[in-house]
Amino acid sequence: MYLLGYDIGSSSVKAAIVDVSTGNCIASDFYPKTEAPIKALKQGWAEQNPESWWEYLRNATASILSSAHISPKEIAAIGISYQMHGLVAIDKEHRVIRDSIIWCDSRGVPFGEKAMNELGADSCLPHLLNSPGNFTASKLKWIKENEPDLYERIYKIMLPGDYIAMKLTGEVCTTLSGLSEMMLWDFKTNAPAQFLLDYFGFNKALLPEIKPNFSEQGRVTERAAAELGLVAGIPVTYRAGDQPNNALSLNVFNPGEIASTAGTSGVVYGINGTVDYDSLSRVNNFAHVNHTADSPRIGVMTCINGTGILNSWIKNNVAPEGISYAEMNLLAEKVPVGSEGVTILPFGNGAERVLHNREVGCSLYGVNFNIHNCNHIIRAAQEGIVFSFYYGMEIMKQIGLEIKRIHAGHANMFLSPVFRATLASVSGATIDLIDTDGAMGAAKGAGMGAGIYKDNNEAFGTLKTIEVVNPAKDRTPYIEAYEKWKNYLEKELKN
Repeated sequence: MYLLGYDIGSSSVKAAIVDVSTGNCIASDFYPKTEAPIKALKQGWAEQNPESWWEYLRNATASILSSAHISPKEIAAIGISYQMHGLVAIDKEHRVIRDSIIWCDSRGVPFGEKAMNELGADSCLPHLLNSPGNFTASKLKWIKENEPDLYERIYKIMLPGDYIAMKLTGEVCTTLSGLSEMMLWDFKTNAPAQFLLDYFGFNKALLPEIKPNFSEQGRVTERAAAELGLVAGIPVTYRAGDQPNNALSLNVFNPGEIASTAGTSGVVYGINGTVDYDSLSRVNNFAHVNHTADSPRIGVMTCINGTGILNSWIKNNVAPEGISYAEMNLLAEKVPVGSEGVTILPFGNGAERVLHNREVGCSLYGVNFNIHNCNHIIRAAQEGIVFSFYYGMEIMKQIGLEIKRIHAGHANMFLSPVFRATLASVSGATIDLIDTDGAMGAAKGAGMGAGIYKDNNEAFGTLKTIEVVNPAKDRTPYIEAYEKWKNYLEKELKN
């Protein structure tokens, strides 16, 4: 018996098949092989065509079925992880009305800020645990105000994972955690946030049916099965945003446990056992995959948009032509901690929640033409990304989270020795690098949703730790470099 997991990212779509009996991944692949395009029609905008996600998923599915050498009839359930906060709008025929406004698009910021100011923090924060900010609801308000003809055609709004589930099953539904990502779940009433729907002028009928994260959410249709090489009737039994799913993948379910990821964006995600929030709304709070009203599990998340995308930009525009990321990591190791005075603020990928939804851009400081070369810039970029993580972690500590141990997948920026040593040493936390990824996690989540695994400990009991990264014995150089970085940031925020 096998489980199939999909991870719908903004860079690619990954698919994985997991053997239930061993917990091992027997096949995985991703498409496209180069980073998926993001349309930026104006500064601060970011869109993708949802139909392209389905095309990538189809290619990835064909590849893993070919290499796994199993019968599709042996696949017992499907799980879906997806890029958070994107807005997909469909008409009554389930056709996409416009390109998806994705997570790193900033156009919703003014609408979220206006809602926060007019409704007040005393209304928004206890109910939503966040300001309306730049989340899905604010993006929908932008469409309502700027594309009224398109808005009038909308039958349902969805997140990217909801769209993929609809393509698989024909069912239009979402989850409680999904609505909390949209900023449309009220934690006081344990129902959709009617006060925000009313404020924005949205009809509640735009919201899909709500189903539990771990539950049957539809079955693969004949049409989808024919397109993907699967068999009709396979149940979709798990769905979650990429960061809650990353935490699930690392077996992070309980208060005090911490997960981190560093792909296109970067995240530190901790579990809080109380329904609480940052009074300045600088970190995000969402319902975790196992949240219930009686047993709260709130994912407290600091998200930095300018993470892997900065490293990619450095690779394409600064590093020697044709260099690999692994070779870049070796160049970064040639430079001492602090990059000999070079400092980079990595905020060049849209508005940052941790900076009060400001777009401060990416800035480079301290370059001396007689001393520094591209190696310094490569290291300074990686250090700058880590320091942005820690800036958010300091806020998380202020609302009661302890960060002593970080679980992370052995992937993306965590493949860099400089990156992980800097994160461990500036934070003082031990990092466990674990052999898993979002697609594998989604597959095991499907096993939980289908009742194949009795609980998360059975589902993730076979996880393997690849490496343990301890803080440096002398953390002083890392802390000094962080304080210099923070001073530059604070000066930028005063401008």
